[in-house]
Amino acid sequence: MSKDTPKSRRTRARILDAAMRLIAEIGYHGATNSEIAKSARLTRGAMLYHFSTREALVSAAVEHIQAARLALFDAAAADPPPGGDATAHAIAAYWRLLAEPAFVAFAELEAVARTDAVVRALIAPAQAAFDRVQVGEPFLAIAQAGEGPRFQASRDLARFVLEGLARATLAYDREARVGSLIAVVDRAVRNLNRKGDIADLWPD
Repeated sequence: MSKDTPKSRRTRARILDAAMRLIAEIGYHGATNSEIAKSARLTRGAMLYHFSTREALVSAAVEHIQAARLALFDAAAADPPPGGDATAHAIAAYWRLLAEPAFVAFAELEAVARTDAVVRALIAPAQAAFDRVQVGEPFLAIAQAGEGPRFQASRDLARFVLEGLARATLAYDREARVGSLIAVVDRAVRNLNRKGDIADLWPD
């Protein structure tokens, strides 16, 4: 086990930054320990000093990736537009976040987790924390929605449509189709957040 010194912490951070970047860029299986060591400019021995097994590295990488995406999410939630359109800001902010390496890397781990029990167990706490805490109050603040099942549904609709869209393969007219779907999500969220009767969700 590595010593907890400033130098050791810096080296671990370098390894984990490399792991996050490579998982996002070339995928979980491509981001082998040796590739991560090479990207972090470390020897195999130095890598093993800090992470003796693949599972130890992945476990630490999950925590690192989770911390990175929570920091990005909190930064977006802490900077709403003064007097601006909160709904449009919330949707645009989350859409931008989904292209960040931390979010791309976590999406890759979620895809791997479908058939890899070890990865599934390692990411489960991070998934729960993000769902219950981070996409609760902070997203509530930037979307300026109320509380209750309907308002939760509006946040879930925006979140999961955007996440699915970020992972989707659109073979033609990607920009136009993405723009149309985001416009529909925007309209749906506004209608769900509105007090009183809910209007039709599809725009004329």
